[in-house]
Amino acid sequence: MRIAIHHNPDCGTSRVALKLIEAAGYEPTVIEYLKTGWTRPYLQALFAAADLSPRDALRTSKSPAKELGLMEDGVSDDALLAAMLEHPVLVNRPIVCTPKGVRLCRPSERVLDLIDRLPPGPFAREDGSLIIDEAGNRVV
Repeated sequence: MRIAIHHNPDCGTSRVALKLIEAAGYEPTVIEYLKTGWTRPYLQALFAAADLSPRDALRTSKSPAKELGLMEDGVSDDALLAAMLEHPVLVNRPIVCTPKGVRLCRPSERVLDLIDRLPPGPFAREDGSLIIDEAGNRVV
């Protein structure tokens, strides 16, 4: 199964999603979008595949969204996309692409719906809360 993850290594949710994928035995393509940036057509296609609007995909915490006025009512999708191109950190993450679909994986365990097999348990988030128990069953 081909898997791509739009990843920010400084984000705990993104790190856990990547670890879930790898622990399940996959070797994903890791796209560090803060380094590579985005193109408008790519973002539009990614959002369409994930059934997200630019507003849905906007990262509002730990980003310059508020300072840039992007959280105000009436900011157009076009303006949000333009800001995301200039400031890649404005795109919420991780966004994972597999043959099963494309999804913003917040919380990180949403990635489990996009892969064919679960990683062995136990598997926990960085805060210690279980995602997969000792028997290999999905907890959340």
